[in-house]
Amino acid sequence: MDKLKKIISLLILVPLGIVLIVLAVANRQMAILALNPFRPEDSVLSVSAPFFVFLFLAVLIGMVIGSAATWWSQGKYRKQARAEAREAVKWQKEHQAVLAGRPGSQQLPAK
Repeated sequence: MDKLKKIISLLILVPLGIVLIVLAVANRQMAILALNPFRPEDSVLSVSAPFFVFLFLAVLIGMVIGSAATWWSQGKYRKQARAEAREAVKWQKEHQAVLAGRPGSQQLPAK
């Protein structure tokens, strides 16, 4: 199973790496990101970098925002799992206490 994971990750990561390298080489020209919408020529609020840097940052920021949104939306399921885990521990402790109180009794009481 571990070998299969390595093969699958290589089949995904190697082509992805090649695409990223080609993208970086094709977009080496300098680009200016102007952060002042009223005066774009203002050099104080502008960043100059190769275009692929902006592309990679946009993808990275999108991944972070998507991960945060997924984590936030699944919060109710994590809360439910914690509550059920606490309840399971409580029931297990009660069961152990019942078994400790009745030596030789390994079965549940009859109805």
